[in-house]
Amino acid sequence: MENETHPLLDSLLSKRREEDQQLLRLRSAASFTAEVDIEPVNGLRDFSVQFGVESKKLWYLAGPAIFTTICQYSLGAITQVFVGQVGTLQLAAVSLENSVIAMFSYGLMLGMGSALETLCGQAFGAGQLNMMGIYMQRSWVILITTAIILTFVYLYVEPLLKLIGQSDDISKAAGVFAIWMIPQLFAYAVNFPVAKFLQAQSKMMVMALISAVALVLHTFFSWFLILKLGWGLAGAAIVLNSSWWFMVVAQLIYIFSGTCGRAWSGFSWKAFQNLGGFVRLSVASAVMLCLEMWYLVILILFAGYLKNPEVAVDGMSICMNILGWVVMVAIGFNAAISVRISNELGAGHPRTAKFSVSVVVITSFILGIVLSLILIITRNQFPIAFSSNKNVRELVYELTPWLAASIVIGNVQPVLSGVAIGAGWQGLVAYVNIGCYYVFGIPLGLVLGYMIDMGVIGIWCGMLGGTILQTVMLFWLTYRTNWNKEASMAEDRILQWGGDKR
Repeated sequence: MENETHPLLDSLLSKRREEDQQLLRLRSAASFTAEVDIEPVNGLRDFSVQFGVESKKLWYLAGPAIFTTICQYSLGAITQVFVGQVGTLQLAAVSLENSVIAMFSYGLMLGMGSALETLCGQAFGAGQLNMMGIYMQRSWVILITTAIILTFVYLYVEPLLKLIGQSDDISKAAGVFAIWMIPQLFAYAVNFPVAKFLQAQSKMMVMALISAVALVLHTFFSWFLILKLGWGLAGAAIVLNSSWWFMVVAQLIYIFSGTCGRAWSGFSWKAFQNLGGFVRLSVASAVMLCLEMWYLVILILFAGYLKNPEVAVDGMSICMNILGWVVMVAIGFNAAISVRISNELGAGHPRTAKFSVSVVVITSFILGIVLSLILIITRNQFPIAFSSNKNVRELVYELTPWLAASIVIGNVQPVLSGVAIGAGWQGLVAYVNIGCYYVFGIPLGLVLGYMIDMGVIGIWCGMLGGTILQTVMLFWLTYRTNWNKEASMAEDRILQWGGDKR
């Protein structure tokens, strides 16, 4: 009798063993979190071997992440391509809403959701799967509340644009389009926590598949509603809103179906605990990323004050769209390195985290060179796809060399930001961004664009100067990092947010 066990106890023990085995499989096959920290790299041969091993882990994550970000970014860009065939006023309206209003909201929501990259990534690396769903729900509470507040900004876009000196026609058209795009704002609020939740578990492929389907449907219905039926801006709003909500609903169905194991165990009142501290981390993440994204927004607004503002805004917006498409590749690496850094620090592997940084920086820099060369070779062809206006196409042609230089730098900078997010440095990097972008970059762009009369090219050079300075600063911070200390801080952070001690 003493050796007999209760059937219920046997069942619980068996279930626990299955969950532990599932966790080991996830950590080894999905996130590639190493069981032990790597040995110090000695010599070129050892570096080459370790580089190859880490590259496989990186591309396993980065490949689907890059594809996902390109698909999602392409939704707005494709809409602009079709609207550009309708007229310059309509293109300017959509460009302002996409590049200013939506980018403002996108940056804020993405930034606040990026708190989960630190928390979920380090919790996963430490084996604290049960906390990941709680973190996601806390993020939903914060982001949906933020979306409600931002709704008032969308309602008053027209007077706000007029207040800062935009033309009446562009302000009116952009204001109407912004009101129609309010559903997209709430899609952002739900989507970004979901994306970071899945990303931390290395579930990139399902996100890529959902985004691919959304892109195909979006392209067809954009053509059908905007050009075929002639619905113009109304058609563009319907398709954009529907595409974003399609991705959100599909991802939620995937999570709720039980595919995430202990990471999602249902809704919980714990989501409303520790909200104050969670808000602080979310705000720090938001400030860090928003300062980067709003930097580009402000420069596009300055282009609206130049001579022939429709051409200036259209030309700069097209180049920003192309830069955005290419930077989506870097943001894919940003997501991948954030997962690698947070997982490895959460698992207590500082040397592996440090080596991952070296691999991703080298890879992204080489890729940026290749992409910039492709752009320069095709500089006579690609402007035709974005506008039927000859003056706009000529301006894009003139900006192409500067755009190519931005691609090289812009392919490395988001990667270093991903390192910062994975390690939890959001507050520090926010100060770096203020100095590089707003104290240096914007004043330089204004001097070159207006005082030296370089126009759009001068504004772009100011943007590039600020980005270069910020990249150098992030590189220096990464180089000087004590990764052993960061691994220790990762464990403390997990305990602070409700996890168990390893």
